[in-house]
Formats: sequence, C-alpha cells, structure tokens
Amino acid sequence: MKLVGYAYPWDVPTPGFVERAQGLGVDEVAVAVAYHSARAATPWSPDGTSVIARHAAFYRPVRAEAWDGAVLRPAPPDWVPGPDSAGHAVRTLTAAGIPAAAWIVLTHNSLLGGRSPELAVRNCFDEVYPWALCPAQDAVRTYAAVLTAESLRDLEFSSVILEACGPLGAVHQHQHEKTDGVWSPAVARLLSICCCAACAAGWRAAGQDPDRVRAALRAEVRRLIVDLDTTVDELPGELSDVLLTTRQQAVDALRAAVLERIGRGPRVVLHGALDPWVTGALPGLTPRAADDVDAVVLQNWAPGRVSIDAVAAARAQLPERVAVGSYVTAVAANPVPDMGAYVTDLAKAGAAELHLYHLGLAGPARWPDLQAAATAAHE
Repeated sequence: MKLVGYAYPWDVPTPGFVERAQGLGVDEVAVAVAYHSARAATPWSPDGTSVIARHAAFYRPVRAEAWDGAVLRPAPPDWVPGPDSAGHAVRTLTAAGIPAAAWIVLTHNSLLGGRSPELAVRNCFDEVYPWALCPAQDAVRTYAAVLTAESLRDLEFSSVILEACGPLGAVHQHQHEKTDGVWSPAVARLLSICCCAACAAGWRAAGQDPDRVRAALRAEVRRLIVDLDTTVDELPGELSDVLLTTRQQAVDALRAAVLERIGRGPRVVLHGALDPWVTGALPGLTPRAADDVDAVVLQNWAPGRVSIDAVAAARAQLPERVAVGSYVTAVAANPVPDMGAYVTDLAKAGAAELHLYHLGLAGPARWPDLQAAATAAHE
C-alpha cells in the first residue's frame, strides 16, 4: 500500500520528525497548507503541549496581488513563526528526500463563514452554518481556486489532497458541541441541505418553488424529529432528485475550479464518501468525481465490518485506475484494538493507499499503532 502520513506545518520542524517519518517508511507526508481552527496536541515538542489555531488559516504567504478584489480572503496565522510555515515544512521534507502532499481544506472555514454569512450553508429554518462555505456560491468557488493556486505556488508537491471539497452540513464539530445524539440520520441529512440564495436559484431553474421546498423540508424535519433511529425521509422523489442534482452540480463546479489551478503535475486525491448525501470533510462523491481524480480516500477511522465493506464497495464502484485510500487514525479516544490486522483487512478489501492520521498528534504512547499500521501496509 502507498503510505501517506498527515502533519501540520508546526510538526515538521519538531526535533526528530523527519527521522520518525523515515522510520515509518512513508511515501508522502501530507502537510496542512490551509486548515480549519483547532487545538492540536504537540507531544513531541520540547517547548509545549499544544498549538491553538484560533481560526481557519492559510499557512503560506497571503499575497495582496493574488487576493486583490476577492470577496473571501484567507487569514494568516499568528501562532506559527514566519509567513510561510507550510512552505518551510515542505522544503524541509524535500531536502530529506520525503515527497510532500499539499493537504488543502476548502469549504470548512468558520472565520470566513462568520464574516460572510450570505456565502455560508443555510438550512431550511434559515439558520446559518458559519463553518460551512457553500459550493454553489461563485465567490466560494473563486476562493477555493485561488487558495489552491497559492497553496502550490513555488513548491514541489507529489500530490494534492482535497478535504471538504463539497458541502458541510448540520453535523460537524463546532466549538463545544451540544448537538450530539439529538438528530436521527434522516433529520441530519435534511438539516444539511443548503437553502441559500444560490442553491434556491438552482432549484428554481429546475422547476421548484424555493419557498415550497423550504417549507417541505421544515415539515419533514418536524415529522421525523420524534424518532432518533429513522434513516429514511418521505420527501417526494422528484424533489429529492432536484435537491441532490443541484448540490452535485455545485460540487462539480467547485472541483473543476480547483482542478484548473492544480494543472497536470501532481496526483489529485479526493476525500469523499460513497453515499452522495454525505456532507462534511469527506463529502459524498458526485457521478463525475471519479473522472477527475487519481484516488478517493474514505473515512475508515472506526475499525470493523462497516469500514471494510465500504472499501470493498468503493473498489467495486470506482474505475480501476482510481486508487481507493483508507483514512485511519492512531489518536482516537478508543484505540484500534489491532491496528496491523485492521490495515491488512482494509488492503484485502481493496485499499491501495493508507492515509495515517497523525504524525504530529500521535505521541510516544500512540506511536506503536502507527508503526503497526506502517508494517502492515508494507507487507
């Protein structure tokens, strides 16, 4: 299996990082170039225990000439030294002979969504999700395209890994999250349908009245809210088709704008899910997505049959030239009981790439899990 380890820009300069990555035998290190807010543990740092990234930030220079006239403009971080911490990390890896991948988070940006709520996902109750920029908005697609181009500028990358290349929805960690366990899968899916002006224009073009669409969504949410287990709604089939088709058209347009800036050089790796209704960091694939990318990475953090079957289904559905990647974590609250055996099962199901989370967050106590995963991936 191809082995990709994930890291933040501040992880790479930490003493011993390069040697640890080499010891795992990674084929690439994915460096977060544009990333959302986080409090990230730094167990290998001699100087502290965490980095607090207070807001979504761009870890390369925010050049005025590149963003001149842009409605959305990324913010620089003041919690890392220098204006190009990602560039420094990539150059360090390159000098050590380790290929680097550009890990770019596109539509997850609470800072920009809060500043421009008209460009964020808006549910059927007219509530804004500031963490979720809507792909149907022209300004969001322009932002994603420029962000990608600026991420890659003057650096050598073997791959570009696209996270949140699509819509985020109702169920996503936000500050101190107090919505866990409240919504059934069906309700969460309905509350994740964006009802902003751009999305409504798409419905209208498809023959649907936006006010009636919003009313139908609200009514169905209220009907289903009494049941925590329901996975199926009763929206008219024609309406569901329009909602999904318009969403997928927006996602395809977002991806096309980004791919145009990537060009023909590096591999394109897309974080995604087989269920077309999924929102989040790994959003549902559109029918056209596989034609545009070299690999699709699935969320396989939870070990077991569900993840293994998802890999097998992806391998069966995606074209043979598109690699299936498995995203696994060594820093979950409940560790994988046997990481090596789990990785072996994922490979047997059809995963050709192992994406390891996370080379910086996994400290000495969790490093044996990364070593077990790497060993199994190399077998």
